[in-house]
Amino acid sequence: MDSSSKGLEEARAESPPVYDDAKSLPGEITGLPNTETQRGLRSRHVQFLALGGCIGTGLFVGSGQTLSTVGPAPLFMGYIAMSSVVYFVMNMLGEMTTYLPVRGVSVPHFISRFTEPSLGFAVGYNYWYSYAMLLASEVTAAALVIDYWPSSVNVGVWIAIVLIVILVLNIVAVSWYGEAEFWFASLKIIAIIGLIILGVVLFFGGGPNHDRLGFRYWQRPGAFKEPYLVPSNVNTGRFLAFWTALIKSGYSFIFSPELITTAAGEAVEPRRNIPKATNRFIYRLFTFYILGSLVIGVTVAYNDKSLLQGVASGSDGAGASPFVIGIQNAGIVGLNHVINAAILISAFSAGNSWVYAGSRVLYSLACEGQAPKLFTRCTKQGVPYPAVLVTWMIGLLAFLNLSNSGSAVFYWFTNITTVGGFISWVLVGVAYLRFRNALQFHGLLESLPFRTPFQPWGAYYAILVIGLLAITNGYAVFFPGAFTASDFLVSYILFPIFFALYLGHKLWFRTPWMIKASEIDIFTGKEEIDRMCENEVERLPRNWLERVWWWIA
Repeated sequence: MDSSSKGLEEARAESPPVYDDAKSLPGEITGLPNTETQRGLRSRHVQFLALGGCIGTGLFVGSGQTLSTVGPAPLFMGYIAMSSVVYFVMNMLGEMTTYLPVRGVSVPHFISRFTEPSLGFAVGYNYWYSYAMLLASEVTAAALVIDYWPSSVNVGVWIAIVLIVILVLNIVAVSWYGEAEFWFASLKIIAIIGLIILGVVLFFGGGPNHDRLGFRYWQRPGAFKEPYLVPSNVNTGRFLAFWTALIKSGYSFIFSPELITTAAGEAVEPRRNIPKATNRFIYRLFTFYILGSLVIGVTVAYNDKSLLQGVASGSDGAGASPFVIGIQNAGIVGLNHVINAAILISAFSAGNSWVYAGSRVLYSLACEGQAPKLFTRCTKQGVPYPAVLVTWMIGLLAFLNLSNSGSAVFYWFTNITTVGGFISWVLVGVAYLRFRNALQFHGLLESLPFRTPFQPWGAYYAILVIGLLAITNGYAVFFPGAFTASDFLVSYILFPIFFALYLGHKLWFRTPWMIKASEIDIFTGKEEIDRMCENEVERLPRNWLERVWWWIA
């Protein structure tokens, strides 16, 4: 027995697991029929889930609103800064997930296990609610994108069709979901890479009108939209423009890193595939978001009439996309329909992912005893169908958009999911630091199967920045003449909801305020995962084509 194994055995003897049944993994219910999910997500599914999960309507469409509000420079800088934060969030989740990729794993499971049950309970329902509301948001976006093409069909019909297809993909088998996401992500990747290449071509004047754009729009009308909030101080206004862009960019990234953790419990070879997805995440952030935001600022002016009209009308289709506006301005005919199709696929894919993620969070809560046991039941194919159905039913709120008043209420609710994401990411950082403390206590930090750079400093950086974003996300309402009750509630109502869940659970169950590092359970389930991974045989690429594919995926 090597030294690390001896250290593990000694640590287990000194600190037994806090779970009553050491043979059952957290996230698995024993003694009940059909309560276990199955590992049906293969390597390409996990890789493209990581790859496509960070491409949504926020980039294709939502970036246009940010551009019209603050200008191209704050948009570009905001995406760079947010990418750095999301990089560390992904790394923290990657380390914890690779260490314990047990069935039923979720981010709330890690928070509950490494901090305290009440925080896990509150953040678990925060995740579930946010995922379910984001489903309704993306379904609405998909329906409105379809409605971009002239048709006499009521938008409610498209909402129903999208919801039904998403339900089928999620209820049959996890492999169906994985396969659908593989192809959705592939098409989204092709679309965004094509748009970036097109932006470079237009930059150098390669469009039909041969108009060389360069950084023209950064000079006229300018890199910053001025004055912004503080007319008397240009520098302060520019900083606030950057901060606004940073806050707004959060919607494009929100909950994307968590998809890898959610998929880990149903992925084959998790100790190999999760690190691959984590390590390559930064390249995808740079390629898709940073370059994408730069292309947007180069090809469209912040005061473009089409952009302002699209934002003012609240359009979610191609008409409000800065990519499409840039293409139309360049005189390219017909490509707007192709991009509209890409936006449709993006919205469809995101809605599909939110059902999957939301149902697995609810399943994980039930496995932890924090939701009714009914939600642990699975089909023979390992799909937690009650959790899928309940999560999917929240998506029916998309039908609120059939009326003007309902649309306003729906918009109000969906916007607070960004704040929920910020709160969750702060707690991811806290859980990760507690995870490291427990490993250090048992002398096992150096034996982590996957370690990422700049830790724990990256965790402190992420907690600080995200915490500030959560607190200041509605700062603009406090400027003279800008305060409205609805804007204030959109920005801050989730805080009392979260604390009510947290304190209610703590007072009812009398849970500890924080589990001591010496009592944090970092062992239950690890031995079974170790044995499973020991039996895995690494398959090497057989030719140059497979080597290229493996490098990309």
